Amino acid sequence: MNRIFIMGNGGSCKSWLAKQLAAKLGFPITNLDDLHWLPGFVGERPRHERDQLAAKAASCDSWIIEGIYGSVLKQVFSRVTTLIWLDLADDECIPNLVQRGQNDGGTSEQFQQLLEYTRTYRLRKKHLNSFDAHRFFYDQHPKQKFRLSSRTEINDFLVGIQ
Repeated sequence: MNRIFIMGNGGSCKSWLAKQLAAKLGFPITNLDDLHWLPGFVGERPRHERDQLAAKAASCDSWIIEGIYGSVLKQVFSRVTTLIWLDLADDECIPNLVQRGQNDGGTSEQFQQLLEYTRTYRLRKKHLNSFDAHRFFYDQHPKQKFRLSSRTEINDFLVGIQ
């Protein structure tokens, strides 16, 4: 468990779990929102720059990368030794986002778009940032993997990490 990728819907506690794992394991964390968005959420980073940053993060011996971005997971998939899918119900994810609020100075309109995007996670088809894509990656991953579907399962998983 030295190269961990955490995927899941918005508000599924990916960032929280990454921080908890980093505290236990001492691995650096890469939040894919930081790579995908320009500072202050003023727009998307050019794709080639984002992909270069992701490749650099994944080139280390030990890491935790977390985010919804299936295109980045596809890019680093062969390096992932542990895949964690946080498959929480939408009715848990939305309140988590509302409680957290908008990150890093994004606008109210951007936050409303995030909430709507989160609501459509299970409905999006042929999209790498969807339930179907995450299920595909999970099913295809040949190494250690965990599908956690509740806060209790997430907490129990953390207790078992040495």
